[in-house]
Amino acid sequence: MKKVWTLLVCLITAIIFNSISFAQTTTPPPETSTVGTIQPQSGFEQFRNWFHNPTDWLTMGADLRVRYTYGWNLDTLKSDTLNGRASKWAWYQNRTRLWQKFKLHDDVDFNIRYTWEFRVWDSPERKNGNGGAAEVRTHSTDFGEIVFDNFNLTVRNLGNMPLTMVAGRQDIMLGEGWLIADATPLDAARTAYFDALRFTYAIPGKDKTTLDLIYVENRASEDWALQPINNRGTVITQQDERAVIAYLTDKSNPNMTLEGYFILKNDNPIDYNPVAGFLSPAPNGRDRLPNSWSKKATIYTFGGALSGPLGKSEHWKYRTEAAIQTGTKQDQRGNRDMQNLMAFGTNNRLEYHFNDARKNRLRVGLEYLSGDDPGSNKNEAFDPLWGEWPRNSEILLYTYNLETMVGEVTNLYRLGFGHSIQLTEKLSMDTDYHLLWAAENSLKDVPNHPSGLGWSDSGKMRGQLGSLVFKYNVSKNLKTHLWLEAFQPGDYYASTSRDMVYFMRINMDYTF
Repeated sequence: MKKVWTLLVCLITAIIFNSISFAQTTTPPPETSTVGTIQPQSGFEQFRNWFHNPTDWLTMGADLRVRYTYGWNLDTLKSDTLNGRASKWAWYQNRTRLWQKFKLHDDVDFNIRYTWEFRVWDSPERKNGNGGAAEVRTHSTDFGEIVFDNFNLTVRNLGNMPLTMVAGRQDIMLGEGWLIADATPLDAARTAYFDALRFTYAIPGKDKTTLDLIYVENRASEDWALQPINNRGTVITQQDERAVIAYLTDKSNPNMTLEGYFILKNDNPIDYNPVAGFLSPAPNGRDRLPNSWSKKATIYTFGGALSGPLGKSEHWKYRTEAAIQTGTKQDQRGNRDMQNLMAFGTNNRLEYHFNDARKNRLRVGLEYLSGDDPGSNKNEAFDPLWGEWPRNSEILLYTYNLETMVGEVTNLYRLGFGHSIQLTEKLSMDTDYHLLWAAENSLKDVPNHPSGLGWSDSGKMRGQLGSLVFKYNVSKNLKTHLWLEAFQPGDYYASTSRDMVYFMRINMDYTF
């Protein structure tokens, strides 16, 4: 915590000085005419331009992301787990990406992106050895592998129609990513790709109206289609997945965006547990024991969203989204029985934009994800599909690690309040506060997790969550942020699992 407070004090000091400087700059400096002159480029700028477009048929790009993350009680909610050895999290991430676009025709591109991320783990110990609790190591480096997280063919005006096809490994985010954003949740923020065939049709006569038809074929093992360099056998999602998505987006009305979708997703569990430590009963990786969080399911999702300004207001904006789910899914409580699925979810946000020089805006959000009723013979837990990424909070995702065994956020009421401001020309601040409840006491009869994490018999208050995010754009190519969060667990958890939770991340992104 000393590190957190030291960084925070330094950042607040920088904010004050930057704000004073920004406020004192009332008029821009006089412009100097450059008509008739040519500004010489530096050697670095010349190399950058050549690198981006070395030929008429090839464009390239690259970026680098460096992170340091610190956490306390992220998934155990207990400060004394293994005498505190499992409570502290500290690691570095270094991700490098290189992408290339080969122009095969005016309407045909081949896209490829290589991603390499290596991590240096200080804590917890279960990240530094095979057995976690059994093996005590204080430092380790995982040099990772080089993966192809984009590898696709893009064809526009297919068949002389307003139709675009993207075939292969690709990034897909539909709407705001509530249900469709990240198909590789188990490798954290390294990748988010889908192995898919996507057709996007611009409907004639319907200005700004598109229909996406997508077939998804995701596998738990990342090497099923493209072999990584220095393959580590990484498992990137909880099960093998096949899906069909139909997604309509209508932006023809400037005052309202309409979205409607149907998703059929079929999950087939893998029969090994790839995660060591608390998540694995055996001390070495791919044990052949039943994997309690890889579940068989056939899920039908029907949903839609509305967004835009409230009336004709220049200040009020809203977004509301809802979906129902039917089908079948294995029991959430671990007995592996197939149950009929009947679930509902909704995510809503209302914003007020001051439209001032500081870009002040306020927001309130309400999200509901139904939970499994332990007294019924159905499964009522809403499945977030490919929405298992930190949409509102980093801590919130971690607190589900040992509850659903996947970081699958469900069984939730969330009431959130937030404020954003542009403190200086380059520095912004986002502040959010969330009240969290469970919809059901789904785990009231489930024994405590081996880590000691437990759940109460009747409480439904998950807790209070606050976050503070500073973003500083050093230049067009270099961006940084400081992310701070704190969580106070409530009576949904057992009385022995209510210690404070902290999260801090320092991040730098450089785009070449």
